[in-house]
Amino acid sequence: MPRAARRALALALVPAALAGCAPAVATTAGPYATDPVCAQVVLATPDELSDLERRDTDAQATTAWGDGSGAVVLRCGVEPLGPTTDRCESVESPDGTSVDWVVVASDPDDEAGSDWTFTTYGRVPAVQLLVPAAIARTHPTSFLDALGPAVQHTTRERGCL
Repeated sequence: MPRAARRALALALVPAALAGCAPAVATTAGPYATDPVCAQVVLATPDELSDLERRDTDAQATTAWGDGSGAVVLRCGVEPLGPTTDRCESVESPDGTSVDWVVVASDPDDEAGSDWTFTTYGRVPAVQLLVPAAIARTHPTSFLDALGPAVQHTTRERGCL
């Protein structure tokens, strides 16, 4: 291969190599992240969530989609929720799986500008999805139905009323 062609090929490969070097999304593991079911949950999550590509994280039993601080983060093995007065929604996936999620805005008075936390209700281990405001404004909550098949690996003990 001529030298100019090798150089052009090398330059073409640089962006791809740099994309693989993107820093991991910083997050914390839940207290029950070592539950073997969490590995099944994380492995069953989609490679893309809406139009957001999967990113590496720096904590066990977690995964993320999107860009750095603006990433959607899934954490398995968080503290299971007890009875709550927070909004609880049942979300059915296209494959028929149904998961109950407790929905909490970081600022109930400004839901449009809020970060959102979705935590499974009545499932062990519990799974949490953190959606920053910037993504919540531009993406529907179809994230939840896309994650239903992965969350189905957890055990359902109770549901929303």
